[in-house]
Amino acid sequence: MRDGKTDTPRFLQRLHADPRSSGLLALLHAATHPPKGAGRVLLALSMGVVTHLIFAAAVLAMIVAMFFGMSESLGRVPAPWALLANAALIAQFPLVHSLLLTRRGGAWLARLVPGPHGGTLATTTYALIASLQLLALFALWTPSGIIWWRAEGGVFWLICMAYGAAWLLLLKASFDAGAEVQSGALGWMSLMGRIAPRFPDMPELGLFRVIRQPIYAAFALTLWTVPVWTPDQLALAITLTAYCLLAPRLKERRFAARYGARFARYQCEVPYMLPNPRRSRDHAQ
Repeated sequence: MRDGKTDTPRFLQRLHADPRSSGLLALLHAATHPPKGAGRVLLALSMGVVTHLIFAAAVLAMIVAMFFGMSESLGRVPAPWALLANAALIAQFPLVHSLLLTRRGGAWLARLVPGPHGGTLATTTYALIASLQLLALFALWTPSGIIWWRAEGGVFWLICMAYGAAWLLLLKASFDAGAEVQSGALGWMSLMGRIAPRFPDMPELGLFRVIRQPIYAAFALTLWTVPVWTPDQLALAITLTAYCLLAPRLKERRFAARYGARFARYQCEVPYMLPNPRRSRDHAQ
């Protein structure tokens, strides 16, 4: 009979061998054993706490607001200005989000935090801004008051299960892509440990074996698996789904420039957004 003393080292060995978790574990070790420097540590911890709290609030706002089809939110802009306010809330996320991923946007992020640590904190700053954008979109939306359809009975529970599964897929895809980057932990933990931020390698494991853009695909699924449908939810779903289909093209250009032939082979072997059942069957064999 196996005991915990035998299983735990093997489990830890698997974690350290998996590139999806090995970098995060090394980052956690550096952050929990910080070199001296009270000002640096205080700045890192402050950025980490603020970023993760707002990140959590943004995710919660997204889950709740879309569950009710964007019919329950805090926005109270009077008509007809509500349409313009909501349109601005939708537009600000993809525009600013994509702009900050450019070379010029990265340089701006590195200067946003005053002092010598702005560059190290750039990924955390990016996550903080993205979280604020999402929180504004889903918390400050002004509902139209129109409800087209609300699921009931067994259909309601089936849709809730699909909605929950879509969010779990998004969580899994974020882990496969590099949890430290997706959560904003890379910057502040690197600063804590006084090490240079080390980005995860090109993702090819987990859901990235099935499609090249599982994060965008999973997020698009959350938009369409809601139990309440309103004009608000439809406008949101159409706009952000279009973003999910188009924005990764810019990301893939950056990957092509960074990884060259390796990414070109990956593009040829793995479909963009929709799984290939024949490929998945051949891979399983």
